[in-house]
Amino acid sequence: MSPVHDESTHSSCSHHQGNGHSSHSSCGHQHGNEHTCSHQEAPLKGVKNIIAVASGKGGVGKSTVAVNLAISLAQTGAKVGLIDADLYGPSIPTMFGLLDEKPEVAGKNLIPLEKYGVKLMSIGFLVEVETALVWRGPMLSSAIRQFITEVEWQELDYLIFDLPPGTGDIQLTIAQTIPLTGAVIVTTPQDVAIADVTKALSMFRKVNVPVLGLVENMSYYELADGTKDYIFGNQGGEKFAKIQGIPFLGAIPVDRAIREGGDSGAPSLLTHPDSATSKALKQIATEIARRISIANATL
Repeated sequence: MSPVHDESTHSSCSHHQGNGHSSHSSCGHQHGNEHTCSHQEAPLKGVKNIIAVASGKGGVGKSTVAVNLAISLAQTGAKVGLIDADLYGPSIPTMFGLLDEKPEVAGKNLIPLEKYGVKLMSIGFLVEVETALVWRGPMLSSAIRQFITEVEWQELDYLIFDLPPGTGDIQLTIAQTIPLTGAVIVTTPQDVAIADVTKALSMFRKVNVPVLGLVENMSYYELADGTKDYIFGNQGGEKFAKIQGIPFLGAIPVDRAIREGGDSGAPSLLTHPDSATSKALKQIATEIARRISIANATL
């Protein structure tokens, strides 16, 4: 698998699958007056559910939610994969303690790394930590397509995409290349974060991706006497979800163990399973799985 493909020979082409679902995959096009499309096997055909974890703004703990969601689902016995789609700022190698690990190659495909029961792929496994990616949109999109089509994911119950912040090329590439089961949007309670969440929600609605719900991270800090300090505001995410008519999946308190686990590669869900934060994360994962099961049952 090369880092990127020549984007001049790739574009998106709609395919129709069974059960009435529409999906998309990359097709080679000939340049000139004739337009031909080579219909290939649908990508990720062994994956049952594909979840995008998104945020309108950086720094709200989106990757923390994605990592702990993946681990929590894996703890239930599900087969789970996680793609670090934030190519400019990959966090997965650090958060899983795999900074020095490289994936093996089988034929032209990569074998995902695996830890804590989760299969993993990140650009951080393929380039040096100090290397800055100075890539334009087409190169970013090509790299994401390769993570989808040239990695041996095999059969999974859930494949989670940890998206970059915002509403750019990577988000659109994923939404247009594969049939997303739904999106989980992460925010913090303050108004400056909520303003950007509105844009992320609007994007998913425009590309017809169901929104599974909203997670409010860093909701409060619990003081020694048991009272709650709402550092970033009180229930901003929950109020926003109600106004927008989307499910509110839960609130996650500020916890030093979350930061320590993310830095050390040992997520707090594993090291502090009985903490209020871990219980909140597990409840959110349970609710997401429940909503997906209900949606699948109605198809």
